Amino acid sequence: MRAPDFWFKSGDWRAALLRPVAVLYGAIAAFRINRSGFRAPVPVICIGNFTAGGAGKTPTAIAIAAMLKEMGETPVFLTRGYGGSIDGPHMVDVTRDDAATVGDEALLLARVAPVVKSVDRVQGALHASALGSVIVMDDGLQNPSLTKDFSIAVVDGESGIGNGLCIPAGPLRAPLAAQKRRTDAVLIMRPGEADKRLHTALSPRPFWHARLVPDAAALSALQGRKIFAFAGIGRPEKFFAMLEREGLAIAERRAFADHAPYDKDTLIAIAQQCQRDGLIPVTTEKDAVRMGPLLQNASGLASLAVVPVVCEISDRAAITATIMAALARRLTQRPT
Repeated sequence: MRAPDFWFKSGDWRAALLRPVAVLYGAIAAFRINRSGFRAPVPVICIGNFTAGGAGKTPTAIAIAAMLKEMGETPVFLTRGYGGSIDGPHMVDVTRDDAATVGDEALLLARVAPVVKSVDRVQGALHASALGSVIVMDDGLQNPSLTKDFSIAVVDGESGIGNGLCIPAGPLRAPLAAQKRRTDAVLIMRPGEADKRLHTALSPRPFWHARLVPDAAALSALQGRKIFAFAGIGRPEKFFAMLEREGLAIAERRAFADHAPYDKDTLIAIAQQCQRDGLIPVTTEKDAVRMGPLLQNASGLASLAVVPVVCEISDRAAITATIMAALARRLTQRPT
């Protein structure tokens, strides 16, 4: 699914038409989010977001896991593995698993730390608890099945929470007030106008800031070349805008639905257009892992350029201190 444009506009007639359904959806989501959850044997840090669509959760989860390693912890990722066919609990193996079985995000996370893919979060947490000292949940802010020791909501500083309405009239997964009660801190990705508005709505929670930084070597290799940019992520236009900010010349762009699987015919069509028009195909890491072995069969995509991004956090010292305090609180709560 791609986020509709009207989710990020005020006063759109489509949002008004869908508002009664959104109110009902929001009421059900708010009721669900307030339920008590299972407390895992080890601390759980949740990296989620308020809205449907990409805000940068997975790069943030990777950055937080790296920080935990610096603290001497052994993080283990827990993910639902959206788009993967295995229910789990399943220990992700990048040498055997593919996006069709475990989801694209799980494969990216597994490059950094062990990953447990599980639709049932409780069973997944029990499995993950035997593998490390801290669970890092990629997504799941609205899921009540697990008690979180610390929850970070990642928000795009430009789009924010859109029109402020719940699905399907807007991008919110649950009413902001209900999600606020389950949020300990907010990480703003790309500070913008929405950043200022959210400070008022979510005070007094701490606000941290970060940005997604594209790989310099990948960008350098594309300078002066005409490119065909394509992506199937939460908001593909963010990827295209990032490339243009870095000075790349996009001659053609194509947006696919988030997590959409690629097929051979689609990739061959892209490859043929690139060969015909002298373009370099460019995509995201998340898209590349979904292509897998299909790339070998799409003649012409041997030149595919992948532009990885990393989450560069500005407030590392503050985040480190806050997470360490949360872990210490959990230690004091353990029975002796």
